[in-house]
Amino acid sequence: MNKNRFAKRVAAVAGCLFLCAAPEPARAQSSSPSLVQALPKAAPVSRPKRVPSKADDFAGLNLTDDQKAQIDKIHQSMKTRTDAVIKDEKLTPEQRDAMLAGYQRMERGQVFKLLTAEQQKEVRKRIRARHVAEQEEKKKQFPPK
Repeated sequence: MNKNRFAKRVAAVAGCLFLCAAPEPARAQSSSPSLVQALPKAAPVSRPKRVPSKADDFAGLNLTDDQKAQIDKIHQSMKTRTDAVIKDEKLTPEQRDAMLAGYQRMERGQVFKLLTAEQQKEVRKRIRARHVAEQEEKKKQFPPK
């Protein structure tokens, strides 16, 4: 009797695997066309909100023309430095990544110093919100045991 139950289960699992493994055209031919047309389309799945990036911290600020010009100078000087680091063959990949990360931090710091007190307050608020969002993402990825 136990052997009979086991055989039935094995047959059922094998049947399911066979149906799932069948190629798509074979399944479409075996089903009736009316059933395929009658199935409603699934509603689009909304993506979860993305965590804001560091680049978003300065986006949307009302900058003066003078601030924009100074920021462009900072970008240009950092670009020449990063290009030199990228072309330097003496550096290991880890050293190169560390240097590039350091230059990005320097650039962000210099741009932050150009902002008015009110703009700095807004950027700090955005950074705090980004940190909170990153912490929430970490909690979702690695729930406590």
